[in-house]
Amino acid sequence: MSTSTTSAPPPGTQEPPPKTRHGPVRPPARRGWRRALRRDWQLYSLAVLPLLFFLVFRYLPMIGNVIAFRRFEPGGSILGEQWVGLRYVEMFLSDPTFWQVFRNTLWLGALTLVFCFPVPIVLALLLNEVRRTALKRFVQSVSYLPHFLSIVIVAGITLQMLATDGPVNHVLGWFGHDPVRFIQEPEWFRTIYVGSEIWQTAGWGTILYLAALTTIDEDLYEAARIDGANRWKQIWHVTLPGIRPTMITLLILNIGTFLAVGFEKILLLYNPLTYPTADVVSTYLYRAGVESNSFSYAAAIGLFEAVIGLVLITSANQLSRRTVGTSLW
Repeated sequence: MSTSTTSAPPPGTQEPPPKTRHGPVRPPARRGWRRALRRDWQLYSLAVLPLLFFLVFRYLPMIGNVIAFRRFEPGGSILGEQWVGLRYVEMFLSDPTFWQVFRNTLWLGALTLVFCFPVPIVLALLLNEVRRTALKRFVQSVSYLPHFLSIVIVAGITLQMLATDGPVNHVLGWFGHDPVRFIQEPEWFRTIYVGSEIWQTAGWGTILYLAALTTIDEDLYEAARIDGANRWKQIWHVTLPGIRPTMITLLILNIGTFLAVGFEKILLLYNPLTYPTADVVSTYLYRAGVESNSFSYAAAIGLFEAVIGLVLITSANQLSRRTVGTSLW
């Protein structure tokens, strides 16, 4: 009676891979980055110019932040003359004017976020319910046309409309109201700025949400109608969850630029009479750095503002990831 024995493979030979139910297991193919670069070099070449742009205009200027800790004099060394440490940081932390403009920045940033962020969402939801294509296109064109206007033109239109002898005061005069000096009154500036931001940015933001609405499966609406949901419930349970990733992404980006309130528009709209409510960190930096030649002091404030913006966008991204599962990175 013989027994079968398994002979060992001869030396120098490789054992075959173990067989499974679906065949032998093969190691996954590994593609190196050099192979991918040689194969898709045309696609990677498209990223060269954007990378150069960010390198030259975004990252290299960061070296200039060193003058926030050095005494810089116009015409001297580009990196400053003498190391002063946190001297300029202590200066703006003890400056009451800085804290006034910082509070104004927080107010304008919060008002812009509260009023300008939801308006495109509401406008997109309303346009999504419009069934006449011609009317829908007309409203879209009229709403996002101000986005293509220069900030100088927008500020000029705002100043002319709200001038003492402008159209708004003419309408108020028809109702027996005395002319209101909108441009010279500090308490009106925040309303003017936020209103002009809504008018200029609402239509353009609506395009993003309308594009997100096209990705929602129509079967979800059909299932909601079968369950007896009306239009409001369909919007609440189908439409809004469908565009939630877009909403969260834009919200995180807006929070990251919370302190970067529109410098150009404020510079064109404000005047010394409205400084108590209109002067923000960016305009204060302009006067302190460019007009007063205190570049090191302005660089310290700008670095402080950038650090706060980094903390805000990082915190918002982490909070969004933990709560709703959507984040930028």
